[in-house]
Amino acid sequence: MALVENWVSGWRGLGLAASHNGRRRAESSAPRLVSTGTFPRAGRKVGAMPFILNTDEVEERDRAEFVHEALGATMVPIELHWPGRHRSVAAHGVVTDLGDLTICSGRTTALRVERTVALARDSMEPSIFINVQLSGSSMVVQHDREAVLRPGELVMYDSTSPYTLLNDTGMTGDFFRVPHSALAMPHDMIRAACAVKLSPGHPVALLTHDYLRRLTADPALTTAVNADLVGHPSIELIRAVIATHLRADELAAEPMAATLQTRILEYARRHLHDPGLSAERIAAAHHISVRHLYKVLAGGGISLADWIRTRRLEACRKALAADDAMAIGAVARRHGFTDVSSFSRAFRAEYGMSPSEWRKR
Repeated sequence: MALVENWVSGWRGLGLAASHNGRRRAESSAPRLVSTGTFPRAGRKVGAMPFILNTDEVEERDRAEFVHEALGATMVPIELHWPGRHRSVAAHGVVTDLGDLTICSGRTTALRVERTVALARDSMEPSIFINVQLSGSSMVVQHDREAVLRPGELVMYDSTSPYTLLNDTGMTGDFFRVPHSALAMPHDMIRAACAVKLSPGHPVALLTHDYLRRLTADPALTTAVNADLVGHPSIELIRAVIATHLRADELAAEPMAATLQTRILEYARRHLHDPGLSAERIAAAHHISVRHLYKVLAGGGISLADWIRTRRLEACRKALAADDAMAIGAVARRHGFTDVSSFSRAFRAEYGMSPSEWRKR
């Protein structure tokens, strides 16, 4: 596992580079990190700190072995097939644990990934994987089934049986690992849902896809305080989409109830730009009463009006910094505010300065 000790770790400037003698050295601009000389075995939690995979920091002849060991240690042991010689081997990604949920987001030039019969018999904790396609298309093969995955679609495969992942432009996407014990579904149901597209076009599948993409879109989310608490509702949502695909109504009911708050906030997030967004509209979209909507949010200590206003203001703050040509009123309206004066007062109350002062800074 010597190569894995050159893992590029740290998320906010705490980078490590591989030295010529195979030992870790801190970059001059980063605080020195102490190496334990070991790396977690496959299936074991690696803690809340994200791990960054970057083959640019590894000598060309070592890259294939490096990626093989690193992914085997943090996700699951697999065989990777590359397009050509050493210089064709490249991988860049981040692996993060959020409670029982492990996320691997990135890209490699590997054209085929295999979990062989022998590897499927290893001692790692049995897990399922959900693959979220980012661009192009890929194929998952398992249990004599083939699923072609395109952007906006979800597919599942299981670590306890051999599988093959194929992509003629290189494996790219977001991969989510959930232990069987956390998913809490019978193994025959897991097997039935592997290597098939999970309810394509179904609202629950679309919500799950968008939600999982958001988990990987903002690095700050996975490093925030108590970020691991996101793991449980995320797994419940994954369980719901699998149960929905299998039409297992009894299994779907519990996770659907457990993830109602998550689904409410995700709906509100997607419609922040709409000035007509309201508690009545959100409740209707989820087939619940306004009273029940407020009760669900109150259980999480959330005020809907405050939640919407805060996120609209944050979107405006980013837009003002990114585009100094757009009028402040236009920025406000684009993000759901109907009155510029009210927007300016709310902005000052939130950030201690006016929108124009923030833009000048």
